[in-house]
Amino acid sequence: MSGWLKTRRNQAAEWLQTGMSPRRLALTLALGFAIGCLPVMGIPTALCIVVALVLKLNVPAIQAANYAAMPAQLALMLPFVKLGRWMFAAGQGQALEKTLMHGFSLQTLRASGSVAGQAMGAWLVLAGPMVLLMTFALTPVLQRVPAMATRRRK
Repeated sequence: MSGWLKTRRNQAAEWLQTGMSPRRLALTLALGFAIGCLPVMGIPTALCIVVALVLKLNVPAIQAANYAAMPAQLALMLPFVKLGRWMFAAGQGQALEKTLMHGFSLQTLRASGSVAGQAMGAWLVLAGPMVLLMTFALTPVLQRVPAMATRRRK
């Protein structure tokens, strides 16, 4: 095994041994992944740091989950926009398409902001249940990790 890979493996083991229980680490990873799927570019990284500091979670772990979610974030942007448009039954999609054809204007900016807000609303509705499901699914998996075995009851 290369020296670089051994170093990364040791760092990951240290991160797992920072005193977090498997349930708390599962919550951290679930929150990082869910926030990482936020349908607005650039916001998840800062939001993960804020959430980790406020809830006293493991910052490297939440950021790792956030970065792992980037492909999902890109893949889910259009579905979140469509779900948000359906949930809020808004005709802004047609307004955005019409204004884009006639060039950039303040109306275009307003319509795109509305679409982003609808996508974030759809994400918000789905993020809570996603965090719960991921936390419940990851907890038993993390309890089997030898480094976490001694911290099961925290």
